[in-house]
Amino acid sequence: MAKNMTIGIVVFEGVLTSEVIGPAEVFGIAAKSPQFTDSRVLLIGVEEQPTIQTEEGIRLMVDANISDDLSLDILLVPGGNDMSQLLEHEKLNAFIGKQEKNVEWLGSVCAGAFLLGKTGSLNGKQATTWFGGESSLQAQFREIKVVHDKPIVLDQRRITANGGLVSYRAALVLLGQIGGSELAHEVYTTLNMDRLGNWLEIEADMYK
Repeated sequence: MAKNMTIGIVVFEGVLTSEVIGPAEVFGIAAKSPQFTDSRVLLIGVEEQPTIQTEEGIRLMVDANISDDLSLDILLVPGGNDMSQLLEHEKLNAFIGKQEKNVEWLGSVCAGAFLLGKTGSLNGKQATTWFGGESSLQAQFREIKVVHDKPIVLDQRRITANGGLVSYRAALVLLGQIGGSELAHEVYTTLNMDRLGNWLEIEADMYK
């Protein structure tokens, strides 16, 4: 299935690096395949500034901001350690609410689920958030059907996931939904994800 898509990833000061880079890398690699030719990934800033700095101190260039008139096929919302100001950001909430009506898929990683919850985008849907934050999400947004102890949850063109490196896995799951499992596996192989060992194997390498 050929798809030329625009994938938007919301970025802001203090966003967690892997939750931006994971989906950006997965869909960036996919965009080089015939099925996704001319697809693009946009980093969409919450404020009108050319760069943002992640929680880990990495500076990222911004392609657009939430004030722009954007036509997206996918919108992904990552998380940060402190989401309190973003939850009260009226322009951001309006942007997410507007995009929800038009995008094919809406997703979050980690605490990004709280932003989707704030806009009502997960009402009546199954969803998850950062591991250990599920009870807080449920308490704050009672209309969400919060799922515990599951890294990725799909429900009616919504995808939510735990944080960190799970963002890569979630992006591959989403890519598989859109472009098929063959393309998702191709990207998985390109990333050498099949070569990742468990912690005991990694720890053993430290002492060789």
